[in-house]
Amino acid sequence: MEYSLGVIEKKFAELIWQNEPVRSTQLVQMASEQLGWKKSTTFTVLRRLTEKGLFQNQNGVVTSMISKEAFEAKQSTGFVEEVFEGSLPAFLAAFSREKPLSKEEIEALHRWIDAFEEK
Repeated sequence: MEYSLGVIEKKFAELIWQNEPVRSTQLVQMASEQLGWKKSTTFTVLRRLTEKGLFQNQNGVVTSMISKEAFEAKQSTGFVEEVFEGSLPAFLAAFSREKPLSKEEIEALHRWIDAFEEK
């Protein structure tokens, strides 16, 4: 499964996740109203997203094959793997150089680490 989406694909995926299960006719209408798309554009992008394994269109009803949360987790993992060779500490170090962590964020990270140490 491919875990990267372009800006347009992401907007369309959000529309589906927010409204699923959704009939394809309703999806065409929503895409027209919210994205300014024609019917052919809607079905072209839907086909691309089904080929990527994110959604399915069965009997005119569109549903997700993977939740938004699971998709975002896979995207995040892929980014850390690709850019930081899988090192979460390297990612956090780079992130915090650009945006210093607040006290609340540091405390949340401590709680998260403590929870993993207890397992």
